[in-house]
Amino acid sequence: MRTNNSKVKNTIISIYFILIIMSITFLFVFKTFTYGVENPLLLFLGIALGFAGLFFLVHYVSKFFEYDSDGLKVVVTNRGLLFSEKFNYREQILEFDKDALYAYKFQNYIVYKTLTFYLKDKREKETKQTFNITLVNKKKRRYIRQSLRKMVKANKKLVKNNE
Repeated sequence: MRTNNSKVKNTIISIYFILIIMSITFLFVFKTFTYGVENPLLLFLGIALGFAGLFFLVHYVSKFFEYDSDGLKVVVTNRGLLFSEKFNYREQILEFDKDALYAYKFQNYIVYKTLTFYLKDKREKETKQTFNITLVNKKKRRYIRQSLRKMVKANKKLVKNNE
């Protein structure tokens, strides 16, 4: 099964555009907000920090996710949505054999969702990798869960038969 969240890129660009337009509008309308306020500098800093916080929250959450379980290996990729063709500073790739997966876990925080893979290598060393799946829609997350459940079930059966 192969899936990704490439359609969400336009939405993220629109959110960035709206945040920039709102901050520019705020700069021009700032005089009307300062009437009756004792310290307008504190108001300006508070609103500017709010916009900066929203901007960085969107930047932190917005990642491209690709899941490919076709073939003998599973390939999972996370990278930034903007400027990812030129600057791959946020790229994270995991490639593993299907029989290396022994568990997985979906975490759902308020504005952030993760998928954690628990893997064993040939020497029985356990590793854990976490990926951002915030912008993957519910239907695709269900398909990924179904694919992973099938892999874990087959691996448990394989371990049981080897014992």
